[in-house]
Amino acid sequence: MTDTSPRATASESDVRAAAGRARDAAAELAPLSSASKDAALHAMADALDAASDAVLAANELDVAAGRADDLPDGLLDRLRLDTTRIAAMADGLRDVARLDDPVGEVVRGYDRPNGLQIRQVRVPFGVIAMIYEARPNVTVDAAGLALKSGNAALLRGSASAQHSNTVLVDVLAGAAEKAGLPRDAVQAVPGTDRASVGHLLRARGLVDLVIPRGGAGLIRHVVENATVPVIETGVGNVHVYVDAAADLDMALRIVLNAKTSRVGVCNSAENLLVHRDVADEFVPRAVAALHDAGVTIHGDETFAALDGVLAAEDDDWEREYLSLDIAARVVDDIDDAIAHIRRWSSGHTEAIVTRNLAAARRFTARVDSAAVMVNASTRFTDGAEFGFGAEIGISTQKMHARGPMGLTELTSTKWIVTGDGQLR
Repeated sequence: MTDTSPRATASESDVRAAAGRARDAAAELAPLSSASKDAALHAMADALDAASDAVLAANELDVAAGRADDLPDGLLDRLRLDTTRIAAMADGLRDVARLDDPVGEVVRGYDRPNGLQIRQVRVPFGVIAMIYEARPNVTVDAAGLALKSGNAALLRGSASAQHSNTVLVDVLAGAAEKAGLPRDAVQAVPGTDRASVGHLLRARGLVDLVIPRGGAGLIRHVVENATVPVIETGVGNVHVYVDAAADLDMALRIVLNAKTSRVGVCNSAENLLVHRDVADEFVPRAVAALHDAGVTIHGDETFAALDGVLAAEDDDWEREYLSLDIAARVVDDIDDAIAHIRRWSSGHTEAIVTRNLAAARRFTARVDSAAVMVNASTRFTDGAEFGFGAEIGISTQKMHARGPMGLTELTSTKWIVTGDGQLR
């Protein structure tokens, strides 16, 4: 087996060779029928179930190393696998197999007066590279979504999940090969050092798209250094705004769910904004409930006047905590809330809790984020919750794909023009 220890390095030629193999595999994947791809996905899911013990043993090594390296609890949670999570990963592959195949879909089509038939058709990108941190489930999600959409997957997880990812890629690639697909349709990028990432980001002509998924530092590094096209999946500095017309019982439930149901994910709430007209009633209730849930609150003067609330610093408003922490402040009105979000948001998800239809419309029209929730938890910004099946990431950019990215977002289009001898 190839050396994939955290100290492993790879030359530019090694990375480009892997990308070349992926490109050859992509050429074989593109014309495959949906039935062939679905059969492979089911084979991969079954193989993952069968390899559960091996995956758990590898993951235990990663988690132990993460503890020794003092990884934050949120990152450890992302890294950790158990039998339930592995079964969910396998079921995610089966869910993707049940989804409609976007390849070949006619986006638009028409006939010209001269008899030309013009059709815009969905096609695979080709080779999609994923660069991601900690979460080994991304290895499975990315491989499954790439395969179903006719793309080859080049996977570059972090060293913190190296043992888990090595086993997962081996299981998935082996199952795909047994199902008649090219083994190189699913590959780990050689090497674990930063240099190998640089080689990947410069493999223009071999890699068609790079998708970074992780913290702000990783995403910034990819965006600033890639010559390959990038879809930016952003940091989740997520806000919940409790309006003057909110049902406060509903608001409390939404805040608690958005913050505490799972802290180490990008759709977890990191900021709480409360309209001044309901602050006297809602702030003490929110503080008590959040404290009971183990949340540390970094608040403005209104919040900080209550016991156990820390005074917020400027950098608290822009932090993605990924922990049981939240920044909280009282705003004068809905426009003050929108201005705060406009200044500090990462463009991921924002929520308003209100019974006022005009306020909801104003918020959704003026807040410029990939997803805007009305009277619902921010935790719903997720491909599975949106009905996409497993997602490959949540895009915070505005070109091509925005929000949860499923199968459709992993395709491009081409124009097919059919004639019978027309000349211009």
